[in-house]
Amino acid sequence: MKDKEEKKVFGYPQYDQHGEKILATYGGPYRDMLMDIRIRRMQFAEKHVFHKVGEEMAVLLLCGTITIRWEGNRQTVSRKDVFTEGPWALHVPQGIEVQVECEQDDTEILVQFTHNDACFQSKLYSPDDAPWVDVCRGKFGDTANRAVNTIFDYKNAPYSNMVLGEVMNDRGNWSGYIPHHHPQPETYYFLFDRPEGFGASYVGDEVFKSTHGSFSAIPGGKTHPQVCAPGYKMYTCWMIRHLDGNPWTDRIDDPQYTWLYTAKFD
Repeated sequence: MKDKEEKKVFGYPQYDQHGEKILATYGGPYRDMLMDIRIRRMQFAEKHVFHKVGEEMAVLLLCGTITIRWEGNRQTVSRKDVFTEGPWALHVPQGIEVQVECEQDDTEILVQFTHNDACFQSKLYSPDDAPWVDVCRGKFGDTANRAVNTIFDYKNAPYSNMVLGEVMNDRGNWSGYIPHHHPQPETYYFLFDRPEGFGASYVGDEVFKSTHGSFSAIPGGKTHPQVCAPGYKMYTCWMIRHLDGNPWTDRIDDPQYTWLYTAKFD
């Protein structure tokens, strides 16, 4: 029991017999994330109903096709995969029931919860709402090129206690660079465009091998850059939990490395 209660900062979860992969829970070894995060792999005609009192929820489509129902609304959405198409994500306040019906075998969704009693209007975010934006292209010797989308954060959803977005690394490039930190905890979920793809994830002074389906649970205050191996694209779903009275609005760069912003490379 003691080992199960020890806090951890990186994990390699597997799908159980019900097609669920648990990343973080409020009381487990990743409890510092202050979120409940799960991945569901679904088969055709499979249905799941999600409903939490006192917890807001986001349902992000990673791949496949689903029909999603909430508050009298119904929408069928598809995503070939995270590497070629943008996100569909439904964000609802506490108490709202969401039904997800699978329309295609091996569909995968990510479901993110956190405590929040606030009432707000539900929103289905489309790829047009969260466009990919190039970051750091032409900087750092072109070794930190990536595209980022922000589905919702404090700017467009100040009523939420969560942030949800995605990062797409160029092959062999860094992300979360330069090394940075913030007081709020953050969870990264990693996917690679080939199953043998890999990279390295830094949590403070610790380094872990990031693999397809692994995740990083970054406590507040820890620096957290990542890098992917040459030959592979790396996708990261990034999820931040705002702190009470201290929402995440921006990163805090490690001052040791800020000289890189103006450095010129041959």
